[in-house]
Amino acid sequence: MGRTILAAVALLSVTALAGSATASPSSAGGHFDRPQRGFAPGETVLRDGTPEEVGLDPTPIDAALQQIAAWTERTPGREHPMYAGAVSLLVHDGVVVRREAVGKEQRYSDGAGTELPADQQEPMGVDTIFDVASISKLFTSIAALQLVDDGSVELDAPVAQYLPEFGVNGKQGITVEQLLTHTSGLQAEAQLWKLPPEQRIPSIMQLTPEHPPGTNYTYSDPNMITLGVLVQRVTGERLDRVVAERITGPLGMRDTGYNPPAAELHRIAATEFQADPPRGMVRGQVHDENAWSLGGVAGQAGVFSTADDLATLGQALLNGGVYNGSRILSEDGVAKMLTNYNDAFPGNAHGLGFELDQRWYMAGLSAPHTAGHTGYTGTSLVIDPLSRTVAVLLTNRVHPSREWGSNNPARQELAQGMARALAVRPEFGSASWFTDRAGTLTTDPLGPVSGPVQVSYSAFVDTQRDSDGSDPLLLESSVDGTNWQPVPVRAKGPGAPKDAQQQLAGSGHRSWWEVRGSVAAEPGQQVHLRWRYAPNDQYTGRGVNVDGILVADRDATLLDGELQADRLHPEDWTSTDR
Repeated sequence: MGRTILAAVALLSVTALAGSATASPSSAGGHFDRPQRGFAPGETVLRDGTPEEVGLDPTPIDAALQQIAAWTERTPGREHPMYAGAVSLLVHDGVVVRREAVGKEQRYSDGAGTELPADQQEPMGVDTIFDVASISKLFTSIAALQLVDDGSVELDAPVAQYLPEFGVNGKQGITVEQLLTHTSGLQAEAQLWKLPPEQRIPSIMQLTPEHPPGTNYTYSDPNMITLGVLVQRVTGERLDRVVAERITGPLGMRDTGYNPPAAELHRIAATEFQADPPRGMVRGQVHDENAWSLGGVAGQAGVFSTADDLATLGQALLNGGVYNGSRILSEDGVAKMLTNYNDAFPGNAHGLGFELDQRWYMAGLSAPHTAGHTGYTGTSLVIDPLSRTVAVLLTNRVHPSREWGSNNPARQELAQGMARALAVRPEFGSASWFTDRAGTLTTDPLGPVSGPVQVSYSAFVDTQRDSDGSDPLLLESSVDGTNWQPVPVRAKGPGAPKDAQQQLAGSGHRSWWEVRGSVAAEPGQQVHLRWRYAPNDQYTGRGVNVDGILVADRDATLLDGELQADRLHPEDWTSTDR
């Protein structure tokens, strides 16, 4: 109960401006450094357009899409293509700015990767239907929260209140909320397909938790299988009917559902060639063995969808639960999906259903309320309320074999391309200095000085921030241009650290910081300064900008970066107006 109350308090940050859902669109479209508050206008309906008309730079988007296309073939460092094909879709401020299909829906004939004859391979289309795997969990979660909205289910109630057979073997205290946040203590997996049909769901009800409820985060399929059973028990309808009647139907998601009809097989991306169980090349049936063993309808997997349909779902949530006049969830329900309930488990931020702030696939779009989910088949959905952006990447990366590797680099590439397309406007003048890779921005020798040197500048920092100090921006000084020492700095602004720091890192605040530091120097010395970005983690943010550099001693201004840009020497930094 206590954690629910704390989470409810946290909701205020999302819902305080919920009334803005009916306001006119902001003029901040296309900006990364002007975060939106509250929900998008409820009447926002997706339409096609160009990046330029909503203030985006198309160049990083196009570069990301080119790389995603390249991964449909063998690339350096990979034995196989990353996936047979992919569909990418990007939305900003209600405008679909890119929709692109590459590669093949079906390319291989067996698990070894034998290619079909060219005339039997089927090209990917923008309307290709994908098995979205664990993205299905979002539909189950929304269905459960709809029951919370109408009072049929209470989040802090024991699951056993709705499923009495669940309340055995230490599960009596597991709550609905704990299923949604993966903190129930249940194990990660269960191999239901190896059991007789009549034992599959009962075996989930009989599980013994691996950890006491609420003490551990474990991403768990049994959590969502149980939640799906709960939805069915409370509504009296099968989960697929609930999803169709209460989510996909009202939103007009015509290509989304379970067990797609055989007539649509030509539009469905193939997944894996399975030998155990002996299913052959799986296409048009759910890839997940447990969902397959449950008839294709389960809480953790089973949904098939298209990029356009998932974008519609994303926009409905950005709108506060309403789309094209149909409301599927209250604003409070959406806020619960976008608020972290897992503060006790750093790195595993989770709303009620959604993963939050996961840099490993959200890349530069990450922020505390950035929501998303991935699917084992190679799918991902990212929803960034701060920029009102949706990024959908659907691939068939398990075709023909799950052993061919991950498509995480493609997930990162698309999200990072979109983040880079959003502008960070200079704080001063017409340009700031930017980098998203290791590099330095070094001054000419300054001085001779009259004593200690004061440095001030503005910094926009969107980087990975872990306990090991990943991806720092450092200000360093030297008296000989060879040996460098960190300069402690203090930053002021939203999300800035409270105390003096030897390096700056942070993400999600989307604001410029005012930064000041002091360099000890003896009269008569010359001082060299440099800004150094040192990413050392594979999951980076949008990058860093520095602007408004001003250096002075007690007698004079030594450097005005706005007037003397020629005295700053970039190595892998660029001057940019966005």
